[in-house]
Amino acid sequence: MRSLILGNGSLLVTLDDRGEVRDLYFPHVGLENHAGGAMRHRIGIYADGSCSWLSEDTRWRVRVGSAEDSLESRITAEHEALGLRLSFTDVVYNERPILVRKIEIRNLRDEPRTVKLFLGHEFEISHSPGGDTAYFDPASHSLIHYKGARAFLANGRAGETPFDEYAVGLFGIAGKDGTFRDAEDGVLSKNAVEHGSVDSVMGFTLALAPDSSGTVHYWLTAAEGIPEATALNAYVLAKSPTHLLTTTSDYWKAWVHRYDWDFHGLSPAVAALFRRSLMFVRAHADDDGGIIASADAETLQYNEDTYAYVWPRDASFAARALLRAGDPNVAERFFAFCEKVISDEGYFMHKYLPDRSLGSSWHPWIRDGELQLPIQEDETALVVWTITEQYRHSKDLEFIEKLYNPLIAKAADFMVRYRDAATGLPHASYDLWEEKHGISTFTSAAVFGALTATAEIARVLGKEDRAQEYERAAREIREAILAHFASEEAGGFVKLIETFEEKTVYDRTPDISSVYGLFAFGVLAPDDPRLVDAFTATTQRLTAAGGLMRYEGDQYFRSGGRGNPWFIATLWHAQFLIARAKEDADLEPARAILAWVAAHAQDSGVLSEQLDFDTRTQRSVAPLAWSHAAFVNTTLDYLDALERLGICDDCNPAP
Repeated sequence: MRSLILGNGSLLVTLDDRGEVRDLYFPHVGLENHAGGAMRHRIGIYADGSCSWLSEDTRWRVRVGSAEDSLESRITAEHEALGLRLSFTDVVYNERPILVRKIEIRNLRDEPRTVKLFLGHEFEISHSPGGDTAYFDPASHSLIHYKGARAFLANGRAGETPFDEYAVGLFGIAGKDGTFRDAEDGVLSKNAVEHGSVDSVMGFTLALAPDSSGTVHYWLTAAEGIPEATALNAYVLAKSPTHLLTTTSDYWKAWVHRYDWDFHGLSPAVAALFRRSLMFVRAHADDDGGIIASADAETLQYNEDTYAYVWPRDASFAARALLRAGDPNVAERFFAFCEKVISDEGYFMHKYLPDRSLGSSWHPWIRDGELQLPIQEDETALVVWTITEQYRHSKDLEFIEKLYNPLIAKAADFMVRYRDAATGLPHASYDLWEEKHGISTFTSAAVFGALTATAEIARVLGKEDRAQEYERAAREIREAILAHFASEEAGGFVKLIETFEEKTVYDRTPDISSVYGLFAFGVLAPDDPRLVDAFTATTQRLTAAGGLMRYEGDQYFRSGGRGNPWFIATLWHAQFLIARAKEDADLEPARAILAWVAAHAQDSGVLSEQLDFDTRTQRSVAPLAWSHAAFVNTTLDYLDALERLGICDDCNPAP
């Protein structure tokens, strides 16, 4: 779990709850991670004859916060026994791949003191062990780590004075903990080069008057070679670290305040989380179009794998959140990404890497001796559905026409074909949660929504015959959903239909995605009694710790007697309540849900996937782009409802 994410589309950095760098992705957001796993960029203080590392000394009280209107940190670390307080402001420069950290060290005692700040670097360049080199470069007075076509340069100043100590050495091999141990006597060895599994440390000496501060500016450049890394270092020195900090802050403030949203009835905490969520979603987007699920490489999913992949499902929800908030650029790049990776047959695979190569998967090509497509069809449907949302906001006819044949119609034609001849429902695929193989209510509803949306686009482009074909298929799917999934025994609708040895089995597990899908994709209107009753029955069964579980019996990261509440599931309930509101009072339950989410965010605003049922603390991956996208989409639904109800004329000014 991470406490903050900083990025600019090519360099992505995460910080943990001690304020230390734990993931460093370059040149793609989500690929390659040069500092993942157990590695960390350590922060240490030498004072009063001893060295204290923030990651090891629990007496440091660390709070990792963030600016609400800029993608930058607000971190404090105080050590009462040492009489020192550290304050950090960190950014990834918005124009170039450079991490900048401003560290203010305050002497809390009424006597003058000399302290040293040590900053360490542990890399596993290109996410492969061994073969790294680290050295002190006297020409640029910097520490450089490199391997192949990847180079990282670290430098800094205490005031106007360069770092005055350094050391390079081995870590994790030959019985070596790491070069950071060399700092613990207060003096670095100035060993100038090492190769293999290597780390480095730089040191700054500061003379602090009583109750006064000293400031260190530190920067790390990422590049595709040493010449480029040193050129970026020269750029920092020419512009100054302060300039990079200021211009990055100004950029994000302008980006997040492009529209003057009126958060009528919502608390300042909810408004702040809305802005932070927009920036966190944006930080997960790669310049080449991919939007990864999470940069957190510590929380592993199945079989020691991470979440740093482009799931078309997660990415579609993220793209939709940004375009609804008035930023269509990320969505357009994502759709261009999708055009490149969609199969010739018109479907998307499970997940992809940000460089458009195929990601890992646990979906098999054969099941019970029968060939099958290892897909979640909801992902194909969600991409098409979101493209239509893009057109509604941008009215960019040229863009939609360019994508129609290679992406929109290709996927829609697949969804029309990939159906059971007897029922008209989509063929079986893996469900939204990637666990069960069958015909799910959510996937069927998503396909209905996607084909309905494609018909709209086809008609805009003058393709009336194709529009009617897609409408006919969508109508058949809707009729089949109502005929085959409705179930009084299941409280409204079944979750999934599976076939075992030619026998049909109905999974009646209450699942929030089942009722949400019927609502979100327009299978049933929000006020349809069948949907209202089903939503009520489902949410009553899934209530947990103030939120909602995904489905009854969920075991993923379960620690207590019940399943954990998920932010996504809870926010989906809020979206349904908002859609049904007839007056301001009807919006109060949705306001309460938004406030509940904000109350359970980290100090930085980061949202995880779920909360522990017993402790109410965050569990699983953090930050999760999908959770933040759900918060943005729900808040925008709320603002749109205020306009619909005549409460606010222009609460949501985004186009």
